[in-house]
Amino acid sequence: MSPARRLDVDDPLDDFERRDITIDKITKRVYVAGRGPGVIVMTEMPGISPHVARFARWVRDAGFTVYMPSLFGRDGAVPQAAEGIEVFKRACVSAEFRALAANETSPVTQWLRALAKLAHAECGGPGVGAIGMCFTGNFALTMMLEKSVLAPVLSQPTLPLKDPAGLEISPADLAAVRERLDRDDLSVLAYRFDGDPYCRAERFAAYKAALGPRFVARALPDSAANPDTPPFFRQAVPQPHSVVTAHLIDEAGQPTLQARDEILDFFRQRLVPGASPARSGGEAG
Repeated sequence: MSPARRLDVDDPLDDFERRDITIDKITKRVYVAGRGPGVIVMTEMPGISPHVARFARWVRDAGFTVYMPSLFGRDGAVPQAAEGIEVFKRACVSAEFRALAANETSPVTQWLRALAKLAHAECGGPGVGAIGMCFTGNFALTMMLEKSVLAPVLSQPTLPLKDPAGLEISPADLAAVRERLDRDDLSVLAYRFDGDPYCRAERFAAYKAALGPRFVARALPDSAANPDTPPFFRQAVPQPHSVVTAHLIDEAGQPTLQARDEILDFFRQRLVPGASPARSGGEAG
């Protein structure tokens, strides 16, 4: 296991390889680490924070190659309030994202699907996993349009912002994803806190209506959230929200840690032939 790093200071991300990957003439910085099947870890708002990097390291230490693209914000920075709010505002008007309206697919997902294809080519194995969080929460679902993606995880999918029951994916893409889930006997894991005002029960109900039993939802009690969060969360996201990052409590038996372990087991079961489940609070801690 890698040694624990402080979460209240900027993370240099010095144990990741920095790669500038160009796909379809679009170049993005991607942080890569580990060995084994590929997993795309997409950051929450407002960027690759020390908490997001900690989760990526857990994935790496569980036996995977992490690909963590820089999509917005300052890489490695502790989420500060004013800076984070500005990052959020810029992302909302960016051409890469469809932050407000339902039934639309964010253009950045096309690049992310190509990244998943690249990760599979580089790492081998049956396929790759993908997890989106908050602003990127739904992206792992859309990435199912890439055949190499076998293990999609949606953590507190927040978009679209203006419609609690809306889905950030076009109807045609959603239908194609549902067809693939049924054809290949796959499932989608999804997480939220009960009282999360940004990812409400209505959104999970809409996913369930669209995907049926292929959509496996987990709602954690608000009491399971860590109250000790960075400045951006204290000011802009004071309610329980970030299941496996800022609001995770890294103690055995905690529901958020159990959620993390379930996600790691999901990746193992889909991406590592013959893998057996790990116990909660075990080897990835």
